[in-house]
Amino acid sequence: MREKKAMPAEHESVTVRIIPFGSPEYIQEVELRLAVLREPLGLTFTEAQLEEEAEEIHINCFMGEKLAGTLLLKSISVDEIKMRQVAVNPDIRGRGIGRYMVFYAEGWAKGRGYKTMSMHAREESILFYLKLGYRITGEKFTEVTIPHFKMEKALL
Repeated sequence: MREKKAMPAEHESVTVRIIPFGSPEYIQEVELRLAVLREPLGLTFTEAQLEEEAEEIHINCFMGEKLAGTLLLKSISVDEIKMRQVAVNPDIRGRGIGRYMVFYAEGWAKGRGYKTMSMHAREESILFYLKLGYRITGEKFTEVTIPHFKMEKALL
């Protein structure tokens, strides 16, 4: 899928694209995920965890040259792909960045024949994903020390 431009509510130009593992953009991505998703929980990434990401799809959203958000896609089966590590820069939340990345990820996955997008969503993010058509498919569980729910969406 080619680079996609979008316009958030504030009319700032946004670019969503896939970036290569290990690239300078990937380093920025890891730093954003660390700051938003791990450090608030007192966690970090291990080298092994980061090495496992080599086979994943890294979708990044940029405002100009600044990284605004990121998400990863991991193939689970020929029909299912898992969205994970969704993070948006806290300084620019509420501008549609997360929504643009999810729509891009869904389009990319659908274009490659995946039928279902799944995720382990943090409890605090459930409403966001429900608004985007995802549904809860399991009981609450603990992952990285906090409550999560398995959610999924059919890619029609």
